[in-house]
Amino acid sequence: MNDDFYNSGLERAKQKDYAGAIEEFTRAIQINPYFAEAYYQRGLAYYDFGEILQAVSDYTEALKLNPESFEAYYCRALARVALKNLPGALADVDKAIRLNPHYAAAYSLRGIIHRKQGYIYEAIANFKKAAELYLQQKDKENCRLCLEKIKELQPKENPAVVLQPASPTAPIMSPKEYFTQLLERAEKGDTRQALEDLNWALQVDPQDAQAYCCRGVVRCKLGNYREAIADFNQALQLNFQDAIVYRNRGKARSQLGDHQGAIADLNKALQLQPEDALIYVARGNVYRVMGNYLGAVQDYTKALQINPDDAQAYYNRGLAYTCLEEMQRAFADYQQAASIFCEKEDWGNYQQVIDSLKKIQTPSSESKQARYMLLRQRLLRLVGGYWEIAQRLIEQAKRYHPGMSEEWYMEKVIDDLERDRGG
Repeated sequence: MNDDFYNSGLERAKQKDYAGAIEEFTRAIQINPYFAEAYYQRGLAYYDFGEILQAVSDYTEALKLNPESFEAYYCRALARVALKNLPGALADVDKAIRLNPHYAAAYSLRGIIHRKQGYIYEAIANFKKAAELYLQQKDKENCRLCLEKIKELQPKENPAVVLQPASPTAPIMSPKEYFTQLLERAEKGDTRQALEDLNWALQVDPQDAQAYCCRGVVRCKLGNYREAIADFNQALQLNFQDAIVYRNRGKARSQLGDHQGAIADLNKALQLQPEDALIYVARGNVYRVMGNYLGAVQDYTKALQINPDDAQAYYNRGLAYTCLEEMQRAFADYQQAASIFCEKEDWGNYQQVIDSLKKIQTPSSESKQARYMLLRQRLLRLVGGYWEIAQRLIEQAKRYHPGMSEEWYMEKVIDDLERDRGG
């Protein structure tokens, strides 16, 4: 009986009757809850029907029942790309390739993900591998598409570079772009690889001030502040007029407790670059650690005059206002910081702000309303702007957990969505 519903679902999906296909696959699953292929096919139908979160849920169920399904990993990766969950998509497509090293479409998708992340070398390498596999499979059209993607990424002045493996020895971008990519990689957690690439760059050119500065920043992320300061010193010997180096050396000195040295570096940075909001935020942070909360507030305010969308400046000014016991101002700054972090989908910093906000919140209706609006904003971002999806998920949570507050249900849905994205 379940095979009949399953086959009917396949036929309806073929006719692009995705709603009907979902109904048929659901009936098949009701008869046999362990029917992995039915979950997979229903996931495809949900995806084509525009219900991306439901598709991810079905692919996940299919993989629980059949963890060797490289097609399910690939399709879940596609869905996660649509949800802008690039780390989750990358993990899935990596798994698909491990299960099937000749899966051309998976290499192409991994190239797309790396391109979205800004990793041009890796993107070209994956498109090249996909093109080779498509050529072996005599799929000329997909091979041509991959070659076109490579052409879009290659430097205009040297088209032949795409024939070389992606590696630091064959850069396809300016030094500034290259170092920016390394810092972005370190920011996302791949600090060890970024450090290795910078060590290589300095072996090639021991007089590269920018490479020393970048290596200092990466070493700060690793907590190696003394080594970082040595790199910043080397960078300043090669270029003593670089405000970015002074700013970063000042931050490293502050971490080691040398607050006066940090202030001196940040003052020098401001002499060289008086309109750099990041320097004011950094100096404000040092003032705040020193207990000079008024000086910190002044610097954060100056940073916000330069860049009104600086979430870190709002957050840190909120911390300073909290220390000054000006809770109303702190509350307003935390709210603004949370809103900006939410817009940027920077959930780590968003949660940090929310935790700080909770510590100073009062049980007033105004505070509760502000809390509700922040949760609503974050949930809306997670469901791609479709509030009707959020409402369905909230109603589902209410059925399973009756009697809780509205904020509780929203937090529950947010936690479930983020857990699914991370898994």
